[in-house]
Amino acid sequence: MLSVKQELLAALSRELEVLAPGAAARAAFELPKVAAHGDLACTAAMQLAKPLKRNPRELGEALRERLLATPEFAHWVQAVEIAGPGFINIRLKPEAKQQVVREVLDAGAAFGQRPARGQRVLVEFVSANPTGPLHVGHGRQAALGDAICNLLQTQGWDVWREFYYNDAGVQIQTLARSVQLRAMGYKPGDPEWPEAAYNGDYIADIAADFLARKTVHADDRSFTASGDVEDLEGIRQFAVAYLRHEQDLDLKAFDVRFDQYYLESSLYTSGRVEQTVQRLIASGKTYEADGALWLKTTEYGDDKDRVMRKSDGSYTYFVPDVAYHVTKWERGFHRVVNIQGTDHHGTIARVRAGLQALGIGIPPGYPDYVLHTMVRVVRGGEEVKISKRAGSYVTLRDLIEWTSKDAVRFFLLSRKPDTEYTFDVDLAVQKNNDNPVYYVQYAHARIHSVLAAWREQGGDPATLAQVDLSALDTPAAQALMLQLAKYPDVLTAAAEGYAPHDVAFYLRELAASYHSYYDAERILVDDARVRNARVALVAATAQVLHNGLAVLGVSAPTRM
Repeated sequence: MLSVKQELLAALSRELEVLAPGAAARAAFELPKVAAHGDLACTAAMQLAKPLKRNPRELGEALRERLLATPEFAHWVQAVEIAGPGFINIRLKPEAKQQVVREVLDAGAAFGQRPARGQRVLVEFVSANPTGPLHVGHGRQAALGDAICNLLQTQGWDVWREFYYNDAGVQIQTLARSVQLRAMGYKPGDPEWPEAAYNGDYIADIAADFLARKTVHADDRSFTASGDVEDLEGIRQFAVAYLRHEQDLDLKAFDVRFDQYYLESSLYTSGRVEQTVQRLIASGKTYEADGALWLKTTEYGDDKDRVMRKSDGSYTYFVPDVAYHVTKWERGFHRVVNIQGTDHHGTIARVRAGLQALGIGIPPGYPDYVLHTMVRVVRGGEEVKISKRAGSYVTLRDLIEWTSKDAVRFFLLSRKPDTEYTFDVDLAVQKNNDNPVYYVQYAHARIHSVLAAWREQGGDPATLAQVDLSALDTPAAQALMLQLAKYPDVLTAAAEGYAPHDVAFYLRELAASYHSYYDAERILVDDARVRNARVALVAATAQVLHNGLAVLGVSAPTRM
C-alpha cells in the first residue's frame, strides 16, 4: 500500500499544481479520525480556499473531479467523497489495501525503514554516576535511549550511542570515603558514619573485595586493590572500576550496548574544561563578582546569570557539560539527543547558553533533550522503595529478576517519557490480556502456531509473496491490512518526536486487530486460494509485530 499511496500522492500533487501554481507542496494524506469516513483524507481544499478566494467545499468538489480523472485514482480508488467544509475522504479498492501484504513479505525485517541518509546522530543516555547500581529510573532511560536509537536507525540515521561517565566530583569522593569507612570496620548507624555516605550492602561488598586485594575489570580498565585502608586514591579507583563493572552487568542484563563510554574526568585531564572556560572569557560573555566567575546566561534566555567558577576555584557542574558538548560538535555530531531525568531541566538553558556564548557555529537549539520522570514500583499492592543491595532504591536488576527484560522494557516504554509511571510487578508477570507485553507477544506466537500448522499441511513460505490476495476483501481482513499500512508512518512520527511509546501503543492496536481477525475468520480453510491469501496476511502481521518489538528491544517469541 506504500507504493499505492505514493502513486496517489503524486497524482494529488500534480492536480494541486494545476489548480494553484506552487500548491504541490501541500499534497499530503491524513488518516481519517473516524474509520467509517474512509481510508485516506486530504485537507488541501480548505488550505487553498483562502489564498484562492474560493469556497472550500466548491474547491474540494473541483479537486475531486480532477482526481477521479487521473489514471492513478481510477486504478486504486473506489470513491472520493467531500465532507463538512471541504474534507476530501478517499476510499480505496480492496486490491489497493492488499498491496501492503506483498510489501511486508518482500521487505521482511526492513519493512517501514528508510534508506541511509548519510547523516550522523549521537544519542547520550543513562550516563549514571558510578556510585551505585543502576536504579529503575536509569532503567527507564536505558529503555528510552535504546528505543530512540533504534527508531532513528529505521529512518536512515547513522546512530552513535554514548554513555557519559560522571567519574569526577563530590559524589565520587563520597563513594571513596564510604568504602574506606566500611573497610575500617564502621557501618551505617555508627557515630563515625557520615550522613552523606552511601549505605547499601554494595559498599560493604566493595570494601571486602578491596581488603582482599581483588582485581576488577570494567569496559575500559582493570584495577587491583592495594588492601591498604589509608590508600584513599586507590580505594576511589577500585570503587569506580567495581561499580562500572556492576553497571556493565546491569546493562548487559537489559541488552543495552554503547559505542563509547566518555569519561568526565578526561575533560579535566585533557585540559578541555579549562580551555572552554578561557574561550568563554575571551568571548566577553563572562564577568567576575563576589569572588566568582559568572556566565551571562540571561543573554540566551536563562532566568539569571550562572556561576561558572566558584570562589574556592572549583567549577560548577554545568561547565564540564559545556566542554563535553563542544567535543560532540567537534566530532561531527551536528545532531545530538540527550536523554535525562526531569531533575536536569535546569541545566538545559545553561548548557545551550554556554555553547552559544562560545560563538563557534553551534545552533541555538543544540542539543535536543528528552526528559523523563522517575518510576514507582508496586508489588503486592504496595510501593517498593528499598533494595537491600542498593540501600535506598529498587535496582534495575531487581526489576528484571522479578519479571523479565521484555516486560521491563515494554512497560517502561508504554507511556510518554515525561509522564509519571507506576510499574506493577504483579501485572508484569501475568499471562493474560491485561498484561500488554504478553498480549502483543501472544499475537506473534499465535500466528506462528498457525504458520506451523500450515507448513505441516504442505505450505511453502517461499510462495507467500506471490499468492493471489483477491480473497482478502472482507471487512476484517481490510481492517487488519490498514493497520499494517500504518506502520511506516508510525515509525517516522515516533522518530521525529522521540516517542517510542507510540510504537508500543501501535503494537497493542495491531495485536488487537489480529486477535479480532482470528476470531472472525478461520485461516486454514479448505479452499486453497482463500487459505493461502489468509496465511500471507497473518504472516505479514507477524513480520510487522516482530519489527515493532525489535525497535523496542523486546523479543518476539514463536511459542508461549
